[in-house]
Amino acid sequence: MKNLEALAIFVRIAEMGSFTHAAESLGIQKGRASNVVRELEAQLGVRLLHRSTRTVQLTEDGRSFHARARALLADAEELGAMFAGSEEAPAGRLRIDLPTEFARATVLPALPAFMDRYPGIELELSSTDRRVDLIQEGMDCVLRVGAIVDETLVARRLGAVRMVNAASPAYLARHGVPRTLEDLLAQGHRMVHYTPALGSRPSGWEYPAGQAHAVLVLPGSLSVNNVQTYHGAGLAGLGLIQAGLWSLKPYLLSGELVEVLPDLRPKSLPVSIVVAHRHNLSRRVRLFVEWLEHILMPYLDR
Repeated sequence: MKNLEALAIFVRIAEMGSFTHAAESLGIQKGRASNVVRELEAQLGVRLLHRSTRTVQLTEDGRSFHARARALLADAEELGAMFAGSEEAPAGRLRIDLPTEFARATVLPALPAFMDRYPGIELELSSTDRRVDLIQEGMDCVLRVGAIVDETLVARRLGAVRMVNAASPAYLARHGVPRTLEDLLAQGHRMVHYTPALGSRPSGWEYPAGQAHAVLVLPGSLSVNNVQTYHGAGLAGLGLIQAGLWSLKPYLLSGELVEVLPDLRPKSLPVSIVVAHRHNLSRRVRLFVEWLEHILMPYLDR
């Protein structure tokens, strides 16, 4: 158990990127945290962390060790719970990442009930629209919208988000309402470009073409890297947008946005729960995943 404690201290330092913050969160002295890492490095014969006056980062060896240490701690937790009985309340830290709009509109409003039911779980919620590195950033699980390109990850598909094309009434009054794909060019339409990384090439306007989907290059003077900002740009009349129906539905019902080209909707995007390793599914992770699937069910197509 002493060795497991050392692993837990190392994992917390690696994930928080700070000896001071990790020690405070664990209720131990910073000096003890430093000594634990030095002893681990001495035992292994490798450097696990790059240290500077401002940052603490995993080395290449440290990333590999961190992944195995997390898996071992999860297995140890499972082993310790084998004879504890299913009635014992789950406890411990749970670090997850959610897309910003899912976090704001669906998860946060329902989260008080989850926290009341499992008060022993300490939840750390990251909300971003970029692809996080589960291992390097120490995530227990993430919710991803779109294809899973990393085959080393374990993904469970929950459903899909139906997409729509939309614009504000003010924008359509200036440019006209497109009825066909050709109208997008003939009427001089512009789109708001969304990209997780500013400076990357915009993906363009997606539309169905036979059994597949194609992309039309449309001009646009604004690029954003946040889904909520993307929606806001559409509401402000800065261009056409393509986004999830569930997130735009309130604006469509209120008339703040209008759906255009309903027969040329972009393809639905898969929504998945992703973990780094199958055996990283501790009891608290499994409980959260089951709860999240239930919460998202009304918003996803199966």
